[in-house]
Amino acid sequence: MRNYFTKETTLNEKEAIASIQIYSHPLKNKTDLNPLFDKIGDARIVMLGEASHGTSEYYTWRSEISKALIEQKGFNFIAVEGDWPDCYRLNRYIKNYTGTSTNAKEVLTEFKRWPTWMWANWEVVALAEWLYTYNKPLNKNKKAGFYGLDVYSLWESLDSIMNYLKKADPAALKVAEEAYQCFEPYKKEEGQSYARASQFVPEICETEVIKLLKEIRIRMSAYNSDHENVFNTEQNAMVAVNAERYYRAMIKGGPHSWNIRDRHMADTLERLLDFHGPDSKAIVWEHNTHIGDARATDMANEGMYNIGELARINYSNKETFLVGFGSFKGSVIAGKSWGAEMQMMDVPPGRDGSWEKLLHKAGANDKLLLMDDLSNDLFMENHIPHRAIGVVYNAKYEQYGNYVPSILPLRYDAFIYIDKSNALHPLHIEPDGHQIPETYPFGV
Repeated sequence: MRNYFTKETTLNEKEAIASIQIYSHPLKNKTDLNPLFDKIGDARIVMLGEASHGTSEYYTWRSEISKALIEQKGFNFIAVEGDWPDCYRLNRYIKNYTGTSTNAKEVLTEFKRWPTWMWANWEVVALAEWLYTYNKPLNKNKKAGFYGLDVYSLWESLDSIMNYLKKADPAALKVAEEAYQCFEPYKKEEGQSYARASQFVPEICETEVIKLLKEIRIRMSAYNSDHENVFNTEQNAMVAVNAERYYRAMIKGGPHSWNIRDRHMADTLERLLDFHGPDSKAIVWEHNTHIGDARATDMANEGMYNIGELARINYSNKETFLVGFGSFKGSVIAGKSWGAEMQMMDVPPGRDGSWEKLLHKAGANDKLLLMDDLSNDLFMENHIPHRAIGVVYNAKYEQYGNYVPSILPLRYDAFIYIDKSNALHPLHIEPDGHQIPETYPFGV
């Protein structure tokens, strides 16, 4: 995680702590979320963040919020920072489609792209089984879905397209095979070898993937398949087009590849909302760096935007509600480098002057903050460091990186603070006593 902390703050810490103590809501059980649901109101898009991809409480609280939004406010689907093909298989399972796996653990074990623990974990198993049970008695168009927004799954998406066309449209299969064969020499290193090659031969496979998308769009009205599978095929073609663009941009560095990725995620969210109808509602799970409005951080100075900012622009602040998450200390699942073995790591106490330290000093308890209550000069004029842990993490660099200067009342609409958080429970690590660990932050 880059260090965006480039500004000195002039915050009056004593006043800030007193203000947090006055306006924060204690967070101990599900009923303590009621002020949050009241504030969400009739929002169409609720984005739920996380300060790391390996913290149990972020997943369990997001699960409880999501279940309530689905049950009480009629939200149609959860869309996550995950690959489209993998998440679509889980979507088919929770909607009780025939020919799917027999349980959520089996589906999630097939999430094999590093970092596997992001979705292959017991916390998501618990949510998926709840969705399966919730959906079972409902009509097909009323079932809650689960989708991936990310752009990384180039080869998996091409495989999915070819498998579909073999059955639905063998005549169009040749176009998909041409695209696949173009990328085949670069498959071993994901997109890195393709990115390097594009320095010498720009736009190597761009023509092939655009041709594939056009072919599918021309022919998809004739596909005699279930409606969602047709949408899935088109979305996989969209992933192929944007993944090719992403990998070409990746080699140049800078904000362009980040923006391609977040634009793809925002466009996918829009496509999902359109697919589910004019009254549809979406829940989004992504890292704070994606869902928290980038304009309220130093990311904007580098020309970066994100899905939270784009949603506020495209759907207005009234229709979009952003919830950030953070914690003071604890443990996390992460890797020492990209592709490294996952580890349980200690997360040290939040550094001095950070949002995490302020929230801890305001009381060593979990809290819910509604940002309207903090929209005053004290907080609106100071970029305060806010921790962001990625899938690659090393605590010894904590004082020099991992913090994004943020005006929290502008970045989020609400914030959930966990004073001491615990590491996620990956499926690949056998739980103690061979039992599924407790996946709720309270006894339910």
